Amino acid sequence: MMQRSMPELAWLLKALVEKVPRTRCAVLLASDGLVKALHGVDTDTADRLAAAASGLYALGREVGSEMGEAGAVRQVLVDVGSALVAVASGGTGARLLVAADQDVDVAVLGYEMGALATAAGTHMQTPSRHTT
Repeated sequence: MMQRSMPELAWLLKALVEKVPRTRCAVLLASDGLVKALHGVDTDTADRLAAAASGLYALGREVGSEMGEAGAVRQVLVDVGSALVAVASGGTGARLLVAADQDVDVAVLGYEMGALATAAGTHMQTPSRHTT
């Protein structure tokens, strides 16, 4: 698997994948869907997953708003047969996607995703890309 972008973050993703049994891969992305770091997945797949994760997170935020729950999305889960995909905030302007086998312990996965975001918070933040 090719590793790219920010190696100081890739090792954190690797640690998460290795710590949570049945986890397949992890991708850290900017809120606009650009990959910042990856582990356990090739670059092209990471790009597609990041784009999808950005959209899923935005949908979760909109659904929350419609339900009177404005604010950050805690987690969006997608059950796709033999796999489970979780998307959560990875810090300011960042999202974290983790794909796992269907029988992953979702509570452990969610906890570890949150712990990673908290522990590495400032390193995972992505500033806005404003154009002038």
